[in-house]
Amino acid sequence: MKQEIINLIKQYETIILHRHVRPDPDAYGSQAGLGAIIRETFPEKKVYLAGQPEPTLNFLAELDEIKDETFEGALIIVCDTANTERIDDQRYLKGAKVIKIDHHPNEDPYGDLLWVDTSASSASEMIYELYLSADGELKMSDEAARLIYGGIVGDTGRFLFPSATQKTFDYAGELIKYNFDRTALYNDLYEMDAHVLKLQGYVLQNFEMSENGAAYLKLTKEKLSEFGALPSEASLLVSTLGSVKGIKAWVFFIEEDKEIRVRLRSKKPVVNELAKEYNGGGHPLAAGASIQEWSDADIIIEKLETLCRN
Repeated sequence: MKQEIINLIKQYETIILHRHVRPDPDAYGSQAGLGAIIRETFPEKKVYLAGQPEPTLNFLAELDEIKDETFEGALIIVCDTANTERIDDQRYLKGAKVIKIDHHPNEDPYGDLLWVDTSASSASEMIYELYLSADGELKMSDEAARLIYGGIVGDTGRFLFPSATQKTFDYAGELIKYNFDRTALYNDLYEMDAHVLKLQGYVLQNFEMSENGAAYLKLTKEKLSEFGALPSEASLLVSTLGSVKGIKAWVFFIEEDKEIRVRLRSKKPVVNELAKEYNGGGHPLAAGASIQEWSDADIIIEKLETLCRN
C-alpha cells in the first residue's frame, strides 16, 4: 500500500494535501510534513496545503489559497481524517484521485487508495513510516522532520499516552537527529496565553467527578467570553483532568455559536462508541461529537457514569 502511494505521488504534477476541520498538531504535522517531503523530493511539482488556518497552529505551517481549477486533475491526499464530513475543504471531491492516510478506526473507507493503521500513535508517525518505506525514493528535510515530530508529540501527549509504542520512540529518536529547535517547538506547542491559563484554573476548580470516576465540565459561551477565550483554546485544556487521581473518564462540553462540542477522554473505559451516538467518533480513549441542546449533555454524563461504573 505504501509503495502504491509513493507511485501515485511520482505520477501527479499537482498534489493537494488535506486534513480534518478543527485541526490539532497531528493534523498539521501529517499534512504539512508530507507536503514538505514531497517538495524536498520533487521541487518541480506543485504542492498545496488545503483547509482553513487555525491561528494557534500557525507556528507549524502556513496553508495555501487554492483556486477551484487547481483541484481538477490533482492528486488529493487526506491525512488524519476518519470520515468525509470532517475533511477541511470539500473541494477535494474535484480531484482526479483521493488517498486516505489515517490512524483512526476505518468506519468511512473513502478514497481510491486507503492506508489506515489504528496501531499508529498518529498520522504523523505514519508519514515518517511512509518515508522510511520509500527506501531512498523520498527525501526528508529538517522542516519535514520538525512537522512530523511535532505531530507525534501532540497526539501522544508528549509520549505519555498508551498509543506511544516502541516504534513511536524509535521514530522520535531518529527525527531529533535533524536540525530543528525542539525547545522552540515545545514552547509553541504548550505555552499558553495568560487568559487561557486562567481558564485552566477555572477548569480545575469547577469540574465535577463522581465516586465512579466519571467527570465533566460545561463551558458556556458566556463563560468563555468571561475569560476572553475561544472554543479552540478551551479544547486545548481537555487533557488537564488526566492528572486527577481516581478519574476514569471525562467529558468537556464547549459551546460554540451553532453547536456544543463534546470532548471525551478516558483512561480505560471505551468512549468512542458513546461519541458515535452523537454523530461523532474517534479513538477508544479519545473521541469527540457535537450536540445541539444542553439537555443532551446531561444524558451523555449519565452514560459516561454508566461506562465508568461498569
